Amino acid sequence: MQAELIVDARNAVGECPVWVPEENALYWVDIPAGTLQRWRADTGQVDRWTAPEMLACITRSSTGGWVAGMESGFFHLRTHDDGSLDSHLLAHVEHARTDMRLNDGRCDRQGRFWAGSMVLNMGANIADGTLYRYSAGQRGPVDAQLGGFIVPNGLGFSPDGNTLYLSDSHPLVRQIWAFDYDTETGTPSNRRVFVDMTQFPGRPDGAAVDAEGCYWICANDAGLVHRFTPDGRLDRSLTVPVKKPSMCAFGGSRLDTLFVTSIRPGDDQDEQSLAGGVFALDPGVKGLPEPHFNDSL
Repeated sequence: MQAELIVDARNAVGECPVWVPEENALYWVDIPAGTLQRWRADTGQVDRWTAPEMLACITRSSTGGWVAGMESGFFHLRTHDDGSLDSHLLAHVEHARTDMRLNDGRCDRQGRFWAGSMVLNMGANIADGTLYRYSAGQRGPVDAQLGGFIVPNGLGFSPDGNTLYLSDSHPLVRQIWAFDYDTETGTPSNRRVFVDMTQFPGRPDGAAVDAEGCYWICANDAGLVHRFTPDGRLDRSLTVPVKKPSMCAFGGSRLDTLFVTSIRPGDDQDEQSLAGGVFALDPGVKGLPEPHFNDSL
């Protein structure tokens, strides 16, 4: 099927879609607006809550609410029906510079939350981006795990959890890497190039992994979502009616719908009218349930 616009959200930077089956709803964020948003599949109703900082990535907490990566660190968020949002700082991130925030993030299969950081001015080409791992009960600043990125993105984990995927979206990099992942300690190793995106249309943005272990990556600037097999071979590309798809996630009652968020740049005179919207596609495969943050880990 063609991509279906489900929410004409007009988000500046729509990101991090997460399907919540018990609500039959999709949540996602608009990073610069600091908003957490929800679309109910049964009614089409859209709700929004505003966080105190830019809100980059979210994951469901096993004890309720959300764990979120924001500007200054990892927070717990809880929504209320009156439109209010409670936020509580869980762990501070000591950025290399003051003009940084967290960006793409998701949980591993064991419930540890991973998120990368970036300099706000992407055009500055500064490789101070760092990948952080946050586990329940951590106190003080979160330890950096990997560094040297400009825009770390595309986090994903294989179905067995033994492979971690990570990309750098910056135009000067455009690489996707795979790592061996120790599920006991939450440690990545053996970094190698998984896909050289300079050989394909678009920049690698947000990602998802399906039930067959294939890696779906939004091709920013190309209006595509690519599917790569576990050996790095391009399997198929789906079209979305906007130039900048940003992140994808599986959802729906059978986990056979691919939801895609997008970006609406304010300085692009030729931007399509649907930019910043949220779309639904038929990927032809099923996804995996998104892991919750493990509060007891």
